[in-house]
Amino acid sequence: MTAIKYPPNVKADDCIILFDGVCKLCSIWSQFIIKYDTPQRFKLCSVQSPEGQSILKYFDMPTDHFDTMLYVEGNQCFYKSDAFLNVIRKFSYPWRLLYVFKILPKVIRNWFYDRIALNRYSLFGKYDTCVVPSKENENRFVKNKSKNNS
Repeated sequence: MTAIKYPPNVKADDCIILFDGVCKLCSIWSQFIIKYDTPQRFKLCSVQSPEGQSILKYFDMPTDHFDTMLYVEGNQCFYKSDAFLNVIRKFSYPWRLLYVFKILPKVIRNWFYDRIALNRYSLFGKYDTCVVPSKENENRFVKNKSKNNS
C-alpha cells in the first residue's frame, strides 16, 4: 500500500487558501476569511512566501506570476472559480448561497473569474510588499513545518 503524499507544509486535513500577498483584493478576501470562518477551517498562505512557493511548485503552478487563487485541501488543489466555490461552500448561510454559481459551466465561470483576476491590480490596487499577518491572526497562516515542529 502506497502512502498518500501531501504538499510541503500541508497535512491531510488542512484547507489552505493561497493568495497574492500584494493584491489588495486578495487582502480583502483574506480578511473576509479570517472574519467569517469562525470555526477556523481555513489557513491562509501568501504565494510569495517560502511556504506558498513550495506548495505552488508541488502542483506545478507558476511561481513568478499569479493569475489565480489556489485552494488546497489535503493533497488536492483547486484553482480559479473552483477554488472560490469550494471555499465558499464551507461557509454558513448566507455566504454558502454563492455556491449556486456552480451550476454555470466551468468555462463561463472561469471567464468571469479571469476578468477580475487579470485586472485586479488596476481595479483594486497593489501593495509594495506582502501584508504581514497581525499577532492575533498569525495562527491562521501556514508556517513552515521545519520551523515549527508541526
